[in-house]
Amino acid sequence: QVQLVESGGGLVQPGGSLRLACVSSGFPFNRYGMSWYRQAPGKERELVADISQNSWSRNYADFVKGRFTISRANAQNTVYLQMNSLNVEDTAVYYCKAASGSSTYWGQGTQVTVSS
Repeated sequence: QVQLVESGGGLVQPGGSLRLACVSSGFPFNRYGMSWYRQAPGKERELVADISQNSWSRNYADFVKGRFTISRANAQNTVYLQMNSLNVEDTAVYYCKAASGSSTYWGQGTQVTVSS
């Protein structure tokens, strides 16, 4: 059974940091590209960052460049998103996604709320 379980979300003040984690099981993690998406209330889901199977390629949305870092630990079937300098516009549900060819899996999401 495929599972992607996100954790690490919560309430943080503007300027603060959070580290999200997504632990995966049920598929060959090291053969899948991994991504983080987010969806704010009333908005479409948008790509935040992605990372290739071997971590050689990492891409970021313009709105998080220089603030967020995506990484992965294939031995632990885990992908991370380090989020620094958070602002209220970063408030959203954050989802991880695994993709390989036509195969795609999503996690259930973790809420990130940035508020003073």
